Amino acid sequence: MPKEWDGIISQSINRKFSRPLARFLADHTKVTPNQISVLSLAVSVLSGICFFVFQNLLGGLLAQLSSILDGVDGDLALLTGKTSVFGGFFDSILDRYGDGAILMGMTYNVYTLDKNWVILTIALAALFGSFMVSYSRAQAKSRFGIIFKSGFSGYAANRDIRLFLIMIGGALGQVLAVLSVLAILTNLVVLMRTYECLKLSR
Repeated sequence: MPKEWDGIISQSINRKFSRPLARFLADHTKVTPNQISVLSLAVSVLSGICFFVFQNLLGGLLAQLSSILDGVDGDLALLTGKTSVFGGFFDSILDRYGDGAILMGMTYNVYTLDKNWVILTIALAALFGSFMVSYSRAQAKSRFGIIFKSGFSGYAANRDIRLFLIMIGGALGQVLAVLSVLAILTNLVVLMRTYECLKLSR
């Protein structure tokens, strides 16, 4: 069972790795879902460190690995019967810290090469936009009962897509370009969700 907002990358790529890995862990180890959530955070932090020291390719690959591991904890919880409200909450919190670590590393990466306020603005827009994607989803669900799980506003800026774009940007050495895409994409999705909620409130 995927998350209710599983993105395109999760469905087509990540789950092909996360499900077999979760099955192996369930059958042969005593690893818990929360431990995998912590491991996913650790990989995200390593990704951020790699961008911080200008190892862009490795940073991008680790970002994608953390995305795959982010699916393992949920699959493992289902396979072992250890699903819980706290587990979902814990995973979500660690995901935000992981996103912050990666994007902070990328921000340092691009800003130190050219200390330009425009570059810093783009990087910060990507950072805040990424956080607001998750926050807007949570607020829309709790206040309006909306679950964005289809169309552009449902999938376009999901975490799996953001991390996949970061992997591509890292592999191509285009950190600023991917930050620019994330800055536009994430904030556009938040604006669209805000508009959808506004229509319901009238």
